[in-house]
Amino acid sequence: MSRIDDLIATRCPNGVEYRALGDVARLVRGNGMPKVMLTDEGVGAIHYGQIYTRYGAWTTSTYSFVTVEDAEKLAKAEPGDLIITNTSENIEDVGKAVAWLGDSVIVTGGHATVIKHDLEPKYLSYWFQSPSFVTQKRALATGTKVIDVSARQLMKVRVPVPPLEVQREIVRILDQFSQLEAELEAELEAELEARHRQYGHYRDLLLTDSKFEGVRWVPMSELGVLIRGRRFTRADVVEGGIPSIHYGEIYTRYGVVATETFTSVREELRPRLRFAEPSDVVIAAVGETVEDVGKTVAWLGKGPVAIHDDTFLFRSELEPRFVSHFMQSSAFNRQKEQFVARAKIKRLSGDGLGRILVPVLPREEQDRVVDLLEKFEALVNDLSVGLPAELAARRKQYEHYRDRLLTFTEAS
Repeated sequence: MSRIDDLIATRCPNGVEYRALGDVARLVRGNGMPKVMLTDEGVGAIHYGQIYTRYGAWTTSTYSFVTVEDAEKLAKAEPGDLIITNTSENIEDVGKAVAWLGDSVIVTGGHATVIKHDLEPKYLSYWFQSPSFVTQKRALATGTKVIDVSARQLMKVRVPVPPLEVQREIVRILDQFSQLEAELEAELEAELEARHRQYGHYRDLLLTDSKFEGVRWVPMSELGVLIRGRRFTRADVVEGGIPSIHYGEIYTRYGVVATETFTSVREELRPRLRFAEPSDVVIAAVGETVEDVGKTVAWLGKGPVAIHDDTFLFRSELEPRFVSHFMQSSAFNRQKEQFVARAKIKRLSGDGLGRILVPVLPREEQDRVVDLLEKFEALVNDLSVGLPAELAARRKQYEHYRDRLLTFTEAS
Protein backbone atom coordinates (compact mmCIF):
# COMPACT_ATOMS: atom_id res chain seq x y z
CA MET A 1 0.00 0.00 0.00
CA SER A 2 2.92 2.35 0.71
CA ARG A 3 3.85 2.63 -3.00
CA ILE A 4 0.24 3.56 -3.84
CA ASP A 5 0.19 6.09 -1.01
CA ASP A 6 3.50 7.55 -2.17
CA LEU A 7 2.31 7.81 -5.77
CA ILE A 8 -0.93 9.53 -4.75
CA ALA A 9 0.90 11.88 -2.40
CA THR A 10 3.31 12.80 -5.22
CA ARG A 11 0.94 12.89 -8.17
CA CYS A 12 -2.29 13.94 -6.41
CA PRO A 13 -1.30 15.97 -3.33
CA ASN A 14 -4.71 17.65 -3.22
CA GLY A 15 -6.72 14.44 -3.71
CA VAL A 16 -7.98 12.42 -6.68
CA GLU A 17 -10.30 13.92 -9.27
CA TYR A 18 -13.75 12.34 -9.55
CA ARG A 19 -15.53 12.65 -12.90
CA ALA A 20 -18.87 11.53 -14.31
CA LEU A 21 -18.53 8.33 -16.33
CA GLY A 22 -20.19 10.10 -19.23
CA ASP A 23 -17.32 12.64 -19.25
CA VAL A 24 -14.55 10.04 -19.46
CA ALA A 25 -16.24 7.38 -21.58
CA ARG A 26 -18.66 6.79 -24.43
CA LEU A 27 -21.43 4.31 -23.69
CA VAL A 28 -22.92 2.13 -26.44
CA ARG A 29 -26.05 0.17 -25.50
CA GLY A 30 -26.22 -3.39 -26.79
CA ASN A 31 -29.14 -4.74 -28.79
CA GLY A 32 -30.67 -8.10 -29.59
CA MET A 33 -28.59 -11.31 -29.31
CA PRO A 34 -30.97 -13.83 -27.70
CA LYS A 35 -29.34 -17.04 -26.47
CA VAL A 36 -30.54 -18.96 -29.53
CA MET A 37 -28.19 -16.76 -31.60
CA LEU A 38 -25.11 -18.03 -29.72
CA THR A 39 -22.90 -20.61 -31.44
CA ASP A 40 -19.71 -22.55 -30.76
CA GLU A 41 -17.60 -20.65 -33.30
CA GLY A 42 -17.55 -17.40 -35.23
CA VAL A 43 -17.23 -13.90 -33.78
CA GLY A 44 -16.69 -13.77 -30.01
CA ALA A 45 -19.78 -12.75 -28.05
CA ILE A 46 -20.52 -12.00 -24.40
CA HIS A 47 -24.14 -12.41 -23.32
CA TYR A 48 -25.14 -10.18 -20.41
CA GLY A 49 -26.15 -13.14 -18.24
CA GLN A 50 -22.68 -14.64 -18.59
CA ILE A 51 -21.06 -11.55 -17.10
CA TYR A 52 -22.31 -12.31 -13.60
CA THR A 53 -22.19 -16.11 -13.89
CA ARG A 54 -19.04 -16.96 -15.83
CA TYR A 55 -16.67 -13.99 -16.08
CA GLY A 56 -14.39 -12.24 -13.63
CA ALA A 57 -13.17 -8.64 -13.84
CA TRP A 58 -11.49 -9.24 -17.20
CA THR A 59 -11.12 -11.83 -19.92
CA THR A 60 -9.14 -12.54 -23.08
CA SER A 61 -11.55 -15.12 -24.52
CA THR A 62 -15.30 -15.63 -24.80
CA TYR A 63 -17.43 -18.66 -23.98
CA SER A 64 -19.82 -18.00 -26.86
CA PHE A 65 -19.82 -16.80 -30.44
CA VAL A 66 -22.21 -15.59 -33.14
CA THR A 67 -22.09 -15.83 -36.91
CA VAL A 68 -20.38 -13.11 -38.91
CA GLU A 69 -23.78 -12.10 -40.30
CA ASP A 70 -25.33 -11.71 -36.84
CA ALA A 71 -22.26 -9.86 -35.54
CA GLU A 72 -22.81 -7.09 -38.08
CA LYS A 73 -26.08 -6.16 -36.33
CA LEU A 74 -24.72 -6.12 -32.77
CA ALA A 75 -22.84 -3.66 -30.55
CA LYS A 76 -19.06 -4.01 -30.91
CA ALA A 77 -16.53 -4.16 -28.06
CA GLU A 78 -12.91 -3.46 -28.99
CA PRO A 79 -9.89 -4.57 -26.94
CA GLY A 80 -9.80 -2.43 -23.80
CA ASP A 81 -13.55 -1.77 -23.75
CA LEU A 82 -15.73 -2.86 -20.83
CA ILE A 83 -19.08 -4.62 -21.12
CA ILE A 84 -21.43 -3.98 -18.20
CA THR A 85 -24.82 -5.44 -17.33
CA ASN A 86 -27.85 -3.16 -17.22
CA THR A 87 -30.49 -5.65 -16.08
CA SER A 88 -30.85 -8.50 -13.61
CA GLU A 89 -33.23 -10.03 -11.11
CA ASN A 90 -31.17 -8.61 -8.24
CA ILE A 91 -29.23 -5.46 -7.47
CA GLU A 92 -25.95 -7.32 -6.91
CA ASP A 93 -25.65 -8.51 -10.52
CA VAL A 94 -26.66 -5.20 -12.14
CA GLY A 95 -23.57 -3.20 -13.03
CA LYS A 96 -21.22 -6.18 -13.08
CA ALA A 97 -18.50 -5.42 -15.60
CA VAL A 98 -15.92 -7.38 -17.55
CA ALA A 99 -12.98 -5.80 -19.36
CA TRP A 100 -12.39 -7.27 -22.82
CA LEU A 101 -8.63 -7.78 -23.24
CA GLY A 102 -8.63 -10.13 -26.21
CA ASP A 103 -6.99 -9.24 -29.54
CA SER A 104 -10.10 -8.92 -31.71
CA VAL A 105 -13.43 -7.14 -31.82
CA ILE A 106 -16.30 -9.00 -30.14
CA VAL A 107 -20.01 -8.26 -29.75
CA THR A 108 -22.64 -8.05 -27.05
CA GLY A 109 -26.43 -7.79 -26.99
CA GLY A 110 -29.34 -6.32 -25.13
CA HIS A 111 -29.27 -5.66 -21.37
CA ALA A 112 -25.57 -4.77 -21.67
CA THR A 113 -23.61 -1.62 -22.43
CA VAL A 114 -20.17 -1.25 -24.01
CA ILE A 115 -18.02 1.33 -22.21
CA LYS A 116 -15.37 2.92 -24.45
CA HIS A 117 -12.84 4.89 -22.40
CA ASP A 118 -9.21 5.97 -21.96
CA LEU A 119 -8.66 4.54 -18.46
CA GLU A 120 -6.75 1.39 -17.55
CA PRO A 121 -9.41 -1.26 -18.41
CA LYS A 122 -8.78 -3.52 -15.43
CA TYR A 123 -8.76 -0.55 -13.07
CA LEU A 124 -12.19 0.56 -14.24
CA SER A 125 -13.58 -2.99 -14.11
CA TYR A 126 -12.23 -3.51 -10.58
CA TRP A 127 -13.73 -0.17 -9.55
CA PHE A 128 -17.17 -1.38 -10.66
CA GLN A 129 -16.88 -3.94 -7.83
CA SER A 130 -16.15 -1.30 -5.17
CA PRO A 131 -18.52 0.00 -2.46
CA SER A 132 -18.34 3.45 -4.05
CA PHE A 133 -19.97 2.17 -7.23
CA VAL A 134 -22.39 -0.16 -5.40
CA THR A 135 -23.72 2.78 -3.36
CA GLN A 136 -24.24 4.87 -6.49
CA LYS A 137 -25.91 2.13 -8.52
CA ARG A 138 -28.40 1.45 -5.71
CA ALA A 139 -29.47 5.08 -5.90
CA LEU A 140 -29.83 4.91 -9.70
CA ALA A 141 -31.51 1.50 -10.00
CA THR A 142 -35.16 1.19 -10.98
CA GLY A 143 -37.64 -1.68 -10.90
CA THR A 144 -38.63 -4.32 -8.37
CA LYS A 145 -38.90 -7.77 -9.95
CA VAL A 146 -36.39 -6.84 -12.65
CA ILE A 147 -33.71 -4.34 -11.61
CA ASP A 148 -32.33 -1.94 -14.22
CA VAL A 149 -29.57 0.65 -14.31
CA SER A 150 -29.75 2.17 -17.78
CA ALA A 151 -26.83 3.43 -19.83
CA ARG A 152 -28.17 6.96 -19.31
CA GLN A 153 -28.09 6.45 -15.54
CA LEU A 154 -24.61 4.90 -15.68
CA MET A 155 -23.31 8.06 -17.32
CA LYS A 156 -24.04 9.90 -14.05
CA VAL A 157 -21.83 7.64 -11.95
CA ARG A 158 -18.83 9.49 -10.52
CA VAL A 159 -15.56 7.64 -11.03
CA PRO A 160 -12.22 8.39 -9.33
CA VAL A 161 -9.63 9.11 -12.03
CA PRO A 162 -6.12 8.96 -10.55
CA PRO A 163 -3.11 9.25 -12.89
CA LEU A 164 -2.57 6.26 -15.19
CA GLU A 165 0.55 5.25 -13.23
CA VAL A 166 -1.58 4.90 -10.08
CA GLN A 167 -4.27 2.96 -11.94
CA ARG A 168 -1.69 0.48 -13.23
CA GLU A 169 -0.11 -0.02 -9.82
CA ILE A 170 -3.54 -0.72 -8.30
CA VAL A 171 -4.21 -3.25 -11.06
CA ARG A 172 -0.86 -4.95 -10.48
CA ILE A 173 -1.66 -5.49 -6.79
CA LEU A 174 -5.25 -6.59 -7.38
CA ASP A 175 -4.18 -9.02 -10.10
CA GLN A 176 -1.79 -10.63 -7.61
CA PHE A 177 -4.57 -10.94 -5.03
CA SER A 178 -6.92 -12.39 -7.65
CA GLN A 179 -4.38 -14.98 -8.74
CA LEU A 180 -3.69 -16.05 -5.15
CA GLU A 181 -7.43 -16.34 -4.51
CA ALA A 182 -7.95 -18.44 -7.64
CA GLU A 183 -5.07 -20.77 -6.72
CA LEU A 184 -6.41 -21.21 -3.20
CA GLU A 185 -9.91 -21.90 -4.48
CA ALA A 186 -8.61 -24.56 -6.88
CA GLU A 187 -6.63 -26.23 -4.08
CA LEU A 188 -9.56 -26.25 -1.68
CA GLU A 189 -11.99 -27.55 -4.28
CA ALA A 190 -9.57 -30.35 -5.18
CA GLU A 191 -9.22 -31.27 -1.51
CA LEU A 192 -12.99 -31.29 -1.04
CA GLU A 193 -13.50 -33.41 -4.17
CA ALA A 194 -10.95 -35.93 -2.88
CA ARG A 195 -12.83 -36.20 0.42
CA HIS A 196 -16.13 -36.74 -1.41
CA ARG A 197 -14.58 -39.50 -3.52
CA GLN A 198 -13.21 -41.12 -0.38
CA TYR A 199 -16.63 -40.99 1.24
CA GLY A 200 -18.26 -42.49 -1.88
CA HIS A 201 -15.75 -45.34 -1.92
CA TYR A 202 -16.35 -46.07 1.77
CA ARG A 203 -20.14 -45.91 1.30
CA ASP A 204 -20.03 -48.31 -1.65
CA LEU A 205 -17.83 -50.70 0.28
CA LEU A 206 -20.19 -50.77 3.24
CA LEU A 207 -23.32 -51.19 1.13
CA THR A 208 -22.03 -54.02 -1.04
CA ASP A 209 -19.94 -55.93 1.48
CA SER A 210 -20.28 -59.63 0.63
CA LYS A 211 -19.44 -60.58 4.22
CA PHE A 212 -22.85 -59.41 5.50
CA GLU A 213 -24.69 -62.31 7.01
CA GLY A 214 -28.22 -62.87 5.78
CA VAL A 215 -28.05 -60.28 2.98
CA ARG A 216 -30.71 -60.58 0.27
CA TRP A 217 -31.10 -58.45 -2.86
CA VAL A 218 -34.79 -57.78 -3.38
CA PRO A 219 -36.68 -55.58 -5.92
CA MET A 220 -38.01 -52.36 -4.44
CA SER A 221 -41.53 -53.26 -5.56
CA GLU A 222 -41.43 -56.28 -3.25
CA LEU A 223 -40.05 -54.37 -0.31
CA GLY A 224 -42.60 -51.58 -0.16
CA VAL A 225 -44.80 -49.23 -2.16
CA LEU A 226 -43.82 -46.53 -4.64
CA ILE A 227 -46.33 -43.66 -4.79
CA ARG A 228 -46.12 -40.77 -7.23
CA GLY A 229 -46.63 -37.21 -5.98
CA ARG A 230 -49.12 -34.66 -7.28
CA ARG A 231 -48.41 -31.56 -9.32
CA PHE A 232 -47.74 -28.08 -7.95
CA THR A 233 -45.89 -25.19 -9.59
CA ARG A 234 -43.60 -22.33 -8.62
CA ALA A 235 -46.64 -20.09 -8.57
CA ASP A 236 -48.03 -22.23 -5.73
CA VAL A 237 -45.00 -21.61 -3.48
CA VAL A 238 -45.80 -19.37 -0.49
CA GLU A 239 -44.42 -18.51 2.92
CA GLY A 240 -45.88 -20.50 5.79
CA GLY A 241 -47.95 -22.92 3.72
CA ILE A 242 -47.85 -26.72 3.45
CA PRO A 243 -44.26 -28.02 3.70
CA SER A 244 -43.26 -29.39 0.29
CA ILE A 245 -40.43 -31.05 -1.60
CA HIS A 246 -39.93 -30.28 -5.30
CA TYR A 247 -38.02 -32.80 -7.41
CA GLY A 248 -35.36 -30.24 -8.39
CA GLU A 249 -34.59 -29.49 -4.75
CA ILE A 250 -33.63 -33.11 -4.07
CA TYR A 251 -30.45 -32.93 -6.16
CA THR A 252 -29.69 -29.24 -5.57
CA ARG A 253 -30.54 -28.50 -1.93
CA TYR A 254 -31.09 -31.66 0.10
CA GLY A 255 -28.68 -34.20 1.48
CA VAL A 256 -29.36 -37.82 2.37
CA VAL A 257 -31.76 -36.87 5.18
CA ALA A 258 -34.08 -33.92 5.86
CA THR A 259 -36.14 -32.86 8.86
CA GLU A 260 -37.28 -29.50 7.42
CA THR A 261 -38.26 -28.32 3.95
CA PHE A 262 -37.01 -25.33 2.01
CA THR A 263 -40.38 -24.41 0.50
CA SER A 264 -44.11 -24.50 1.19
CA VAL A 265 -47.16 -24.44 -1.07
CA ARG A 266 -50.64 -22.94 -0.79
CA GLU A 267 -52.91 -24.43 1.87
CA GLU A 268 -55.90 -24.64 -0.50
CA LEU A 269 -54.03 -27.28 -2.55
CA ARG A 270 -54.12 -29.77 0.35
CA PRO A 271 -57.07 -31.91 -0.88
CA ARG A 272 -55.38 -32.74 -4.17
CA LEU A 273 -51.78 -33.22 -2.98
CA ARG A 274 -49.97 -36.40 -2.00
CA PHE A 275 -47.80 -36.57 1.09
CA ALA A 276 -44.70 -38.36 2.24
CA GLU A 277 -44.89 -39.42 5.87
CA PRO A 278 -41.96 -39.44 8.30
CA SER A 279 -39.64 -42.37 7.41
CA ASP A 280 -40.61 -42.31 3.72
CA VAL A 281 -37.87 -41.84 1.14
CA VAL A 282 -38.58 -39.21 -1.54
CA ILE A 283 -37.05 -39.91 -4.97
CA ALA A 284 -36.49 -37.47 -7.86
CA ALA A 285 -37.95 -39.07 -11.00
CA VAL A 286 -36.92 -36.32 -13.45
CA GLY A 287 -33.70 -34.44 -14.11
CA GLU A 288 -31.55 -32.90 -16.82
CA THR A 289 -28.88 -35.57 -16.31
CA VAL A 290 -28.90 -39.30 -15.59
CA GLU A 291 -26.95 -38.56 -12.40
CA ASP A 292 -29.72 -36.36 -11.00
CA VAL A 293 -32.54 -38.82 -11.66
CA GLY A 294 -33.06 -41.18 -8.75
CA LYS A 295 -31.46 -38.90 -6.15
CA THR A 296 -33.22 -39.28 -2.81
CA VAL A 297 -33.87 -37.71 0.56
CA ALA A 298 -35.16 -39.60 3.59
CA TRP A 299 -37.93 -37.51 5.14
CA LEU A 300 -37.54 -37.56 8.94
CA GLY A 301 -39.55 -34.44 9.78
CA LYS A 302 -42.31 -34.27 12.37
CA GLY A 303 -45.24 -34.47 9.95
CA PRO A 304 -46.28 -35.16 6.36
CA VAL A 305 -44.75 -33.25 3.47
CA ALA A 306 -46.27 -32.61 0.03
CA ILE A 307 -44.29 -34.10 -2.85
CA HIS A 308 -44.18 -33.01 -6.49
CA ASP A 309 -45.59 -35.18 -9.27
CA ASP A 310 -42.07 -35.73 -10.64
CA THR A 311 -41.13 -37.54 -7.45
CA PHE A 312 -41.99 -40.88 -5.88
CA LEU A 313 -42.15 -41.77 -2.23
CA PHE A 314 -40.87 -45.18 -1.19
CA ARG A 315 -42.52 -46.59 1.93
CA SER A 316 -41.13 -49.77 3.46
CA GLU A 317 -40.02 -51.40 6.70
CA LEU A 318 -36.37 -50.68 5.90
CA GLU A 319 -34.40 -48.04 7.79
CA PRO A 320 -35.06 -44.96 5.57
CA ARG A 321 -31.58 -43.55 6.01
CA PHE A 322 -30.12 -46.89 4.88
CA VAL A 323 -32.29 -46.78 1.74
CA SER A 324 -31.36 -43.17 1.02
CA HIS A 325 -27.65 -43.89 1.43
CA PHE A 326 -27.94 -46.95 -0.82
CA MET A 327 -29.65 -44.88 -3.52
CA GLN A 328 -26.56 -42.66 -3.69
CA SER A 329 -24.27 -45.65 -4.26
CA SER A 330 -22.65 -46.97 -7.43
CA ALA A 331 -24.54 -50.25 -6.99
CA PHE A 332 -27.85 -48.35 -7.28
CA ASN A 333 -26.61 -46.11 -10.11
CA ARG A 334 -25.48 -49.08 -12.22
CA GLN A 335 -28.97 -50.55 -12.01
CA LYS A 336 -30.73 -47.23 -12.46
CA GLU A 337 -29.03 -46.55 -15.79
CA GLN A 338 -30.93 -49.46 -17.38
CA PHE A 339 -34.29 -47.81 -16.67
CA VAL A 340 -33.72 -44.09 -17.27
CA ALA A 341 -35.49 -42.76 -20.36
CA ARG A 342 -32.84 -40.66 -22.10
CA ALA A 343 -34.81 -37.93 -23.84
CA LYS A 344 -33.86 -34.25 -23.42
CA ILE A 345 -35.35 -34.53 -19.93
CA LYS A 346 -34.29 -37.76 -18.21
CA ARG A 347 -37.06 -39.76 -16.52
CA LEU A 348 -37.31 -42.77 -14.23
CA SER A 349 -40.66 -44.53 -14.03
CA GLY A 350 -42.23 -46.26 -11.06
CA ASP A 351 -41.94 -49.56 -12.92
CA GLY A 352 -38.22 -49.03 -13.47
CA LEU A 353 -37.65 -48.09 -9.84
CA GLY A 354 -39.61 -51.12 -8.72
CA ARG A 355 -37.19 -53.46 -10.51
CA ILE A 356 -34.08 -52.10 -8.80
CA LEU A 357 -32.58 -54.52 -6.28
CA VAL A 358 -31.87 -53.31 -2.76
CA PRO A 359 -29.70 -55.17 -0.23
CA VAL A 360 -31.85 -56.26 2.70
CA LEU A 361 -29.86 -56.67 5.89
CA PRO A 362 -31.00 -57.43 9.42
CA ARG A 363 -32.17 -54.21 11.05
CA GLU A 364 -29.21 -54.09 13.42
CA GLU A 365 -26.85 -54.27 10.41
CA GLN A 366 -28.76 -51.47 8.68
CA ASP A 367 -28.41 -49.35 11.82
CA ARG A 368 -24.70 -50.12 12.04
CA VAL A 369 -24.08 -49.17 8.41
CA VAL A 370 -26.04 -45.93 8.80
CA ASP A 371 -24.16 -45.06 11.97
CA LEU A 372 -20.78 -45.58 10.27
CA LEU A 373 -21.79 -43.64 7.17
CA GLU A 374 -23.15 -40.73 9.16
CA LYS A 375 -19.94 -40.50 11.18
CA PHE A 376 -17.88 -40.47 7.99
CA GLU A 377 -20.28 -38.03 6.33
CA ALA A 378 -19.96 -35.72 9.34
CA LEU A 379 -16.20 -35.61 8.79
CA VAL A 380 -16.70 -34.73 5.13
CA ASN A 381 -19.31 -32.11 5.98
CA ASP A 382 -17.03 -30.57 8.59
CA LEU A 383 -14.46 -30.23 5.85
CA SER A 384 -17.16 -28.94 3.50
CA VAL A 385 -17.92 -26.21 6.04
CA GLY A 386 -14.30 -25.55 6.93
CA LEU A 387 -12.87 -25.19 3.43
CA PRO A 388 -15.52 -22.79 2.10
CA ALA A 389 -15.18 -20.81 5.33
CA GLU A 390 -11.47 -20.50 4.72
CA LEU A 391 -12.10 -19.47 1.12
CA ALA A 392 -14.72 -16.92 2.24
CA ALA A 393 -12.22 -15.46 4.70
CA ARG A 394 -9.66 -15.06 1.92
CA ARG A 395 -12.25 -13.42 -0.35
CA LYS A 396 -13.20 -11.05 2.43
CA GLN A 397 -9.56 -10.18 2.90
CA TYR A 398 -9.18 -9.58 -0.84
CA GLU A 399 -12.29 -7.39 -0.94
CA HIS A 400 -11.00 -5.39 2.03
CA TYR A 401 -7.73 -4.56 0.25
CA ARG A 402 -9.48 -3.97 -3.08
CA ASP A 403 -11.85 -1.50 -1.47
CA ARG A 404 -8.99 0.28 0.31
CA LEU A 405 -7.06 0.56 -2.95
CA LEU A 406 -10.08 1.97 -4.77
CA THR A 407 -11.07 4.51 -2.10
CA PHE A 408 -9.56 7.97 -2.50
CA THR A 409 -9.75 11.40 -0.94
CA GLU A 410 -11.57 13.50 -3.51
CA ALA A 411 -9.80 16.59 -4.79
CA SER A 412 -11.36 19.77 -3.48
